[in-house]
Amino acid sequence: MKRLVEALFGLVALTGLPYLIYLGVYYLRRPSGTPADTWPDEPSVSVVLPTYNESSIVESKLEELTELDYPMEKVEIVVVDSSDDGTADLVETFFAGRPEPELTLIREDERRGLATALNEAYAAADNEVVVKTDCDSRLAPDAVRKAVANLADPNVSGVTGRNAEVIGDSEVERGYRDLQTMIQILESHIDSTLIFHGPFSAFERDAIVPIDEDSIADDTELALKIRRNGGRVIFDPDIHYKEAAHSAFGKRREQKDRRAMGLLRLLWRQRDALGSHGAYGRVVLPFNWWFMIVSPWLVATGVALATLGSLAVLGPFGLATPAGVLAFTALGSRDMLGPLQPLYSLFDTQISLFRASVSLLRARAEGDEETHDGTWSPDRELREVLQ
Repeated sequence: MKRLVEALFGLVALTGLPYLIYLGVYYLRRPSGTPADTWPDEPSVSVVLPTYNESSIVESKLEELTELDYPMEKVEIVVVDSSDDGTADLVETFFAGRPEPELTLIREDERRGLATALNEAYAAADNEVVVKTDCDSRLAPDAVRKAVANLADPNVSGVTGRNAEVIGDSEVERGYRDLQTMIQILESHIDSTLIFHGPFSAFERDAIVPIDEDSIADDTELALKIRRNGGRVIFDPDIHYKEAAHSAFGKRREQKDRRAMGLLRLLWRQRDALGSHGAYGRVVLPFNWWFMIVSPWLVATGVALATLGSLAVLGPFGLATPAGVLAFTALGSRDMLGPLQPLYSLFDTQISLFRASVSLLRARAEGDEETHDGTWSPDRELREVLQ
């Protein structure tokens, strides 16, 4: 029993140590603001918008894009569409008679996956800066201006922004995004950040390279490849967007697990980047490997050891430990933990990463690693809050 307790405490210490080191570095450096704040001339911008059955929200998204605080004569909207609900027709109607911005509409005959669609759209984009956004997100009016300000730095080739407001009032998602913001601010000041966000990412057109056709972490994959080619890719907390998100545990699982699976698979495929590319490979990537791959297994093992230990000491009363974990999860998924809510947000992320890693390992054992084709289904419930 003593050895079990020692193992549990050792496991907790091992799990938490990298996070404590990170917090120490953060408070020593106290990074703040945009990593690159040069205000350049206004370069031409192509805004890439992938759509699939977005007829209920595409017009409001296009209204937003045409009202951005940026000269529309310098903007091209590239819509790549594989819908069967008339989304492409709505796009054409919206731009009929508008002299600007320019529209490039790519109609796909069949769904081939998001990554394939994005590769086609990026190849069609003509302008100096390429912005990628999602239909189910909302951008601050100055998002593009702040992005091109970052890209004016000759060392910066990509920039992403911050989810400043969670549509749908999800405390779980908000708590995780606040934690992620801290991580990405420090990463950007050290070198480059890892995760790029689908609602808003911007790249130098000449830095863009093709992404894997089966990618389910397309924005992050493009950023990682750009960093490997020598350009910095950064997070700017002053670039704001909004994204809808669920709080309910069950509803969050598909969305979070899919994202987690994409990131884990990407880290594994790009594992040779560890230790290379300056502080990105020596600091940023190792921390993300710990957070996404190692830590979730340690958390799961810790819960298992705590359960076994309490059962060994307390007998049937030891079931209070797993019951407590379940209660913590139930309350957290309902945004009912008060000051402990951010802790649950972190725990929720570790659950998704653990589930995703188990799914990937199972698929590999079955010889079926590449089962995901990169397509996605619109979340009708979340879209209702955007209408």
